[in-house]
Amino acid sequence: MSDKIRVGLIYGGKSGEHEVSLQTALAVIKAFDLNKYDVQPFYITKQGEWRSGPQLTGPVQSAAALTFQEQSEEEGAFALQPFFGAVQGPGQDTRASVVPLDVVFPLLHGTFGEDGTIQGLLEMADIAYVGTGVMASSVGMDKAMMKKMFAQEQLPQCVFRHFTKKQWEKEMNEYLLEIEVSVGYPCFVKPANLGSSVGISKARNRAELMEAVRTAFQYDRKVVVEEFIDARELEVAVLGNDEPQASVVGEIVSSNEFYDYKAKYIDGKSSMIIPAEIPQSLADEIRALAIRAFQAIDGTGLSRVDFFLRKEDSKIFINEINTMPGFTPFSMYPLLWRESGKPYSELLDNLILLALQRHAEKQSLQYTFDVPDV
Repeated sequence: MSDKIRVGLIYGGKSGEHEVSLQTALAVIKAFDLNKYDVQPFYITKQGEWRSGPQLTGPVQSAAALTFQEQSEEEGAFALQPFFGAVQGPGQDTRASVVPLDVVFPLLHGTFGEDGTIQGLLEMADIAYVGTGVMASSVGMDKAMMKKMFAQEQLPQCVFRHFTKKQWEKEMNEYLLEIEVSVGYPCFVKPANLGSSVGISKARNRAELMEAVRTAFQYDRKVVVEEFIDARELEVAVLGNDEPQASVVGEIVSSNEFYDYKAKYIDGKSSMIIPAEIPQSLADEIRALAIRAFQAIDGTGLSRVDFFLRKEDSKIFINEINTMPGFTPFSMYPLLWRESGKPYSELLDNLILLALQRHAEKQSLQYTFDVPDV
């Protein structure tokens, strides 16, 4: 019997960040030490179909190879059974199709990946998984709820407003006036539940604001409008469970007007300054705030916390927390840890260990209660 840890990788998904997930999966797969891990890939198509690939025995060279397009629908599709890891094809006996897994690494970004849905499935299946839990994932994904949580913890952040599509349709003029008075122009308009800068626009006047809101509503039923701050963009990687650690601080210098999808994943022209060129006392303050933000949402495993450093007075504002940051070649999270003395392979080892430790702790809890005889 193998002493290797059996890891299931789930990637793809029904999300606007499907391609980002493929890039992340490719990078992670290339970094796994197959002498220590048995790796089983699970791909979710854009239509939500689950497909299993063969256990990995060597490096994968392209993201396209991870989508199992060469398989027919009958060969590639499978259904989740009452416990995770049971893979069933047409006419197959489920009992003969069990793929035992020790831990799952959900490399899913955005909707259905970072929002607590896949985490809830894995909780119900009673299997260890990398990353934050259901509640922390959901709060970290919903920018409106996240900002409310940060406000409760008195973390410094910019002025924001949020509303649903129905609220906007019924009270658009009121919201326009409120935004213009309290937030002002320019401002940023974002879908509340999406990442990787998908659907984000910068509005400089009312016409652009209305168009930006229309664009954001294509991706979510809730929209957040934020104050523009002329600032440097700083990021910190957080790793751990009950005693999280923060990496060095890094800075993003975007190739575009702001750090949008193209700047993050396509053109490769944005530069990363690691560590950021800021005073050590300021870096320490930002790292402490990153840990506070992580703990505010009850984070576990990993997160990346993003900040603004206002240019005029070096005032710090927390922007957001990302509970499943990318691991692509252009991604900040692994680069921050590399600069902090933790190389990629060691980072993956730590994440797997943290997932197993958290799962073991939860297994020690009692979930049933026997009513005493009266």
